[in-house]
Amino acid sequence: MSINKFFLSVVVFPFFVACSPITWIVTQRSSTKIAIDSSLDKIADKSYETYLQPFKQKIDSGMNMVIGQATETMTAHAPESLLSNFNADVYRQEAANYLGQDVDLSVVNLGGLRTTIPTGTITLEKIFELMPFENELVIIWLRGDKLFDLLQFFASVGGEGVSGLRMKIHDGKAIDISIDGHQLDKNRLYTIATNDYVAGGNDNMKQMAQYEKRINTGLKIRNILIKAIESETRQGHKIHSKLDGRITVIP
Repeated sequence: MSINKFFLSVVVFPFFVACSPITWIVTQRSSTKIAIDSSLDKIADKSYETYLQPFKQKIDSGMNMVIGQATETMTAHAPESLLSNFNADVYRQEAANYLGQDVDLSVVNLGGLRTTIPTGTITLEKIFELMPFENELVIIWLRGDKLFDLLQFFASVGGEGVSGLRMKIHDGKAIDISIDGHQLDKNRLYTIATNDYVAGGNDNMKQMAQYEKRINTGLKIRNILIKAIESETRQGHKIHSKLDGRITVIP
């Protein structure tokens, strides 16, 4: 090898080695939970707290606004619950108002309901706690065979929030399925009101993303819940939900 070629290889080889991507491998990891509570007061920036105080007071005054009264404590759980029934009914009614026609059913993911509504006053803050996300109301058209598969998934997990639908769960399977009093037709298109998260097939509801048509209403779920509660309050009604056998489990 000539001196020039040797010199070139010595210069160029390290250049290519230096440009090669480095692969990092995690060999160990750890985490520590940091409580966001009064224990941090001693390190708080007092001048910044003073600066923020007027903004906090303004937000608190709005969030503490009473928008309704609940006749009983509403929680979310499977197979059917007061809170999921209330939410599903609001979804379905608001979607019907948007379309100007009836909507067959609605679906609410239980995991998306993040708190309990206790008996008594309902504040604006409570609805923000219940629905802290910016999810929107979505209407989809889903074929009956896909809906049947979706309901089999519901049965496998013990149930989800629904309105306009009745079914039984036996040995982890959905049976006796009816929509608006009629047996589910696997060839029919059904209108379903839900949120954009579920409509994307999330929370393992992959069938929801297999729709024939979809309308994004642009209506925030949080806002339609507030609207529904305020409307009942203006009419002199308290917020009431009931268990009516939408989903039942056969031992």
